[in-house]
Parts: sequence; structure tokens; C-alpha cells
Amino acid sequence: MLRALAVDDERPSLEELLYLLNTDPRVGSAEGASDATEALRRINRALESGPDGPDAIDVVFLDIQMPGLDGLDLARLLSGFARPPLVVFVTAHEDFAVQAFELKAVDYVLKPVRRERLAEAVRRIAERRVPAPRESGPRIPVHEPDPDHIAVELGGVTRFVAVDDITHVEAQGDYARLHTARGSHLVRIPLSTLEERWRSRGFVRIHRRHLVALGHIGELRLDAGTVSVLIGTEELQVSRRHARELRDLLMRRTAG
Repeated sequence: MLRALAVDDERPSLEELLYLLNTDPRVGSAEGASDATEALRRINRALESGPDGPDAIDVVFLDIQMPGLDGLDLARLLSGFARPPLVVFVTAHEDFAVQAFELKAVDYVLKPVRRERLAEAVRRIAERRVPAPRESGPRIPVHEPDPDHIAVELGGVTRFVAVDDITHVEAQGDYARLHTARGSHLVRIPLSTLEERWRSRGFVRIHRRHLVALGHIGELRLDAGTVSVLIGTEELQVSRRHARELRDLLMRRTAG
């Protein structure tokens, strides 16, 4: 059973988060702290008592924007500990996701918190704490994801973005940012995974940080030995190692 500490300076948000955690059967106990300083004191006490002590904490559900020491500051401090608790950020702001995962956060949950989304975060924590059992017997087949859409989370609501609408993808740590003509979305999928998954759909790597849809390239630009592509109004650099492959693909596409 997981032992959780929730940290949020807004009392209604803290109470709602604690209520949801305490109704999850995988959570043995969930306590709250109203600021990061109080949380740090509790975590220090937990570490002193040891992993099986009465004050032990397995995971901290951490708001980001708080007065004084904020959530990112606390996570940085915890990263220097020998055996820190795992961290899940719970915030109303999407903008800090890259920093959060650079600090090795297990998950990033947007407010308002939905029960199903929080349950997914708890599942990830439980898998980190308890090794998965070895498979025995035949595997049960699972449904493959819809190949024409990808699920994204926006303001606590899951939406489905058509792959054909995605113009390019940008690597951001363990995440990838999907760009469309109407905006962008952050998903927790490595760029290398999307490259493999969408290669047959006309996506090609042009840089270690960028994957582009060939059909959305408006121009290929050559300037003093450098290569770039224009997608809408955005110009993206093409690395030297990918330039030749990209030119060949675009020529074949034009010829076809």
C-alpha cells in the first residue's frame, strides 16, 4: 500500500486531492501539507524513520505554484537525497511539464484533477514500487490504439487529435510536443517512438529534436550550406545527417 503526501497551498484543491487519493485502494494513507516547507519537514522526518518507519512516504503529489518555496524548488531539493520519495506534479499549468520531467517526476497531472487521471498516476507509482510479476500462460491481447488519432490531455479533458493534422513534433525531454495549425499539445511519448509509429504515414526525422510530416512542408530552403524547411510560418533547421534523406524523400514525393 502506498503512503502519499499531497502538497498544495489552496485548501479546496488539497482536500479534493486527499479525498481522491484516500478512495484509491492502492493508497494506504494520504496526508496533506499546505506548503513546500512543511512538506520538506515531513519528508525529512520520513527519511529519518526509514522506508518501513511510521512516517515513511512513498510519493509526493506536488503543486507547482506556491508562495515561498515552490513545487519545482522542492523537487530539486529532493533530487539530491539518497532515497527520495517519488514525485507527481499536480498543477493547473501545462507550461512546466518539461522542467518537471527533467526533475524525474513520474507523472504530471493537470487540474482540475479527474479521478481516472489520478488513478493512472497512482498506477505508475505502484509499478515503480512493486516489480511487475513475470507473465505466465498466454498473453491476453489488447486493443491497439487508433492509428489515425492520438490522445492528448487539455485542461483535464482527454481529446483526440488526428495524426493527419499534425505538422511537426518537437522533443521535450521524455515528452513530445505535437504541433497543428490550431495549436500544440504535450504528450508523454518519446520522439523516437512517434518516429517509428508514424514513419509509414510520411513523418521523417530532420533533427534530433524534430519530426516533420512531409505533406506539411511548404518549402525546402538551402542557404550557405544549411538546409531548413518551412512549415506554415515556422522555419525548422535540418541537421546535416538528415538533409540528404529529406531531399530524396521530397523529390520522390514530387515525382510521384
